[in-house]
Amino acid sequence: MATTTWTTDRPWRGIMVATTLPFREDLTVDHDAYAEHVAWLIANGCDGVVPNGSLGEYQTLTDEERARVVRTAVEAAGDGARVMPGVAAYGSAESRRWAEQAAEAGAGSVLLLPPNTYRAEPDAVRAHYAEVAAAGIPIVAYNNPIDTKVDLTPGLLASLYADGSVVAVKEFSGDVRRAYEIAELAPELDLLIGADDVLLELAVAGAVGWIAGYPNAFPASCAELYHAAVAGDLATAVPLYKSLHSLLRWDSKTEFVQSIKLSMDLAGRPGGPTRPPRHPLTGEIEAGVRTATEKAIADGHR
Repeated sequence: MATTTWTTDRPWRGIMVATTLPFREDLTVDHDAYAEHVAWLIANGCDGVVPNGSLGEYQTLTDEERARVVRTAVEAAGDGARVMPGVAAYGSAESRRWAEQAAEAGAGSVLLLPPNTYRAEPDAVRAHYAEVAAAGIPIVAYNNPIDTKVDLTPGLLASLYADGSVVAVKEFSGDVRRAYEIAELAPELDLLIGADDVLLELAVAGAVGWIAGYPNAFPASCAELYHAAVAGDLATAVPLYKSLHSLLRWDSKTEFVQSIKLSMDLAGRPGGPTRPPRHPLTGEIEAGVRTATEKAIADGHR
């Protein structure tokens, strides 16, 4: 049976937290707060971090900020192998440069979206991943057809694995049936949970890791849930999952960055503001996140 915990030879497994990025009130990056947050996550049961993903608002960062975030995460994690930077960019050459920067900083793997400036055909997707793989660092593919409009289907993932371009996939499509087809077509490709609100379903289907959002606010409880789920301990996992699910589902909504940052604020973590064009939550959405977060706190989650 495949291990479901982090190891130095497969550093993309286990709980890799897609970290939020703390900004000061003037919207400059608070690197000290970010370093403390990375160290805190690892101290509270998480295996590593994924900086410069969508939760980290990488699209709003300058090149200098983005590179420094990676270096900060590597230093704070204590072991660069525990860091999986996002290297998404509009051009394949630019993604490769970010992968090379991550490797030079000491990261253990990188997370890469397919081309998403247009609906790229399979041959273009394969060429994109092959170009970035030439940087020589393990690549985790990120399948998010909802936002990118490019679907890494099980068949295409099998081709990417056969090409030697990827080692794993962060599956965010929400279609848990795909887990079984991926296992049939590419049994050695590691399946990673990509959306918090399908954690239990994908864990049961054989996932060996979780690129996670809500451990930013409740790492200990989320770690307990993950380990119970991948171990098949449903007596522990199902009640935990039900207790947390009203919160976890905000990870899959359009306002997921603001939602998780608000939950962090309520839990005493460095959430804070988001950079434009994201605006603070208001109305029913803000009330819904507050209610779910306050319930989690009242239930003793931490």
